[in-house]
Amino acid sequence: MRFLMDVSNNFGFGHYSTSSGIAGVRERTLIAVKPDGVQRRLVGQIVHRFEQRGFKLVGLKMLKASEDLLSQHYHELKKKDFFPYLLCYMSSSPLVIMVWEGHNVVQTSRMMVGSTNPAEANPGTVRGDFGIHVSRNVVHASDSVEGAQREIQLWFNHTELIDWDCCDHSSTYEL
Repeated sequence: MRFLMDVSNNFGFGHYSTSSGIAGVRERTLIAVKPDGVQRRLVGQIVHRFEQRGFKLVGLKMLKASEDLLSQHYHELKKKDFFPYLLCYMSSSPLVIMVWEGHNVVQTSRMMVGSTNPAEANPGTVRGDFGIHVSRNVVHASDSVEGAQREIQLWFNHTELIDWDCCDHSSTYEL
């Protein structure tokens, strides 16, 4: 059975569904491995967790982000006292930025990542297992479908995202 695309928005961020009624199979989210995660060589373990969950990687890049790009990404925090330190930290080392696709991927990713403060994050979550401090919590995860769309468009050109058929999706998403 093939997925049908809802073309109501641009860049392939629409929701796909099957005749079985599973909506949102093509929902996308942005996950960023922050400098502490890259420096501690945790990228592979983080990718592994998302792959094990059944999500499909559709975009990946490693870069050293500019303060301008980070200011746009963290625009809602501009008035916070820690904002200059956040920009300095996030631009101090490479980041690994990923776009993951799958059913309910935004909400599920937030659960997989855990609470912002690693001291409050459950064991088994990325931050619970690897986070050290609220300022060194290893990853960023989009907080909503709308936020994910904004962040993905900020970090990726639509040509950098790959639509591809994953061999296990037909067995995973068909009932």
